[in-house]
Amino acid sequence: MAESQGATSAAELETTAAREGGFSLRTRVFGADDLRRAYTRIAHEIVERNRGAADVVLVGLHLRGPEIAQRLADAIESFEDVHVPVGALDVAFHRDDIGLRHVHPLGRTEIPVDVTGRVVVIVDDVLFTGRTIRAAMDALTAHGRARAIQLAVLVDRGHRELPIRADFVGKNLPTAEREDVRVRLRETDDVAEDTVELWGPDGDGEGA
Repeated sequence: MAESQGATSAAELETTAAREGGFSLRTRVFGADDLRRAYTRIAHEIVERNRGAADVVLVGLHLRGPEIAQRLADAIESFEDVHVPVGALDVAFHRDDIGLRHVHPLGRTEIPVDVTGRVVVIVDDVLFTGRTIRAAMDALTAHGRARAIQLAVLVDRGHRELPIRADFVGKNLPTAEREDVRVRLRETDDVAEDTVELWGPDGDGEGA
């Protein structure tokens, strides 16, 4: 007997979920538990690198950086008993391609403390060409002269176009330029749990 019209099988739902915008899911890089471990490890590395966290400020880059920065701050506070200020930075008007495309600010810039003399850790989800980080360093100068600027990212996918290197990395993930690393967080992506996924164009390699 044929299935009733309009019924959708579990397999069909799974296939639909794994294809989106001309891209197919290659693999899940991090699940929620993996990310919790990555946050904890990066938090410990930040504290160790800076001999404590008393002078550390975490500044997340929109869209997902502020949420990741807050997770790192919570992790540091859990074992160091130090409150780490968390800020947010929109770099849209500091990018070097501002004259080549229409600019869409992603969120409000909010730096809760004067960063002068402090260690500012820029926090982002994925490090790619490095151009966003260069823009972030320019944007930070309006908020004081930091003693040092460091960079923490969940994923470093390579393909750098500027001489920028992350100090703290959740995972180094070699990728093809056509692939897409997608970080999904509860607050920004309306998902049940945080994940990091690697997607590729339909019909290209194993995602076909």
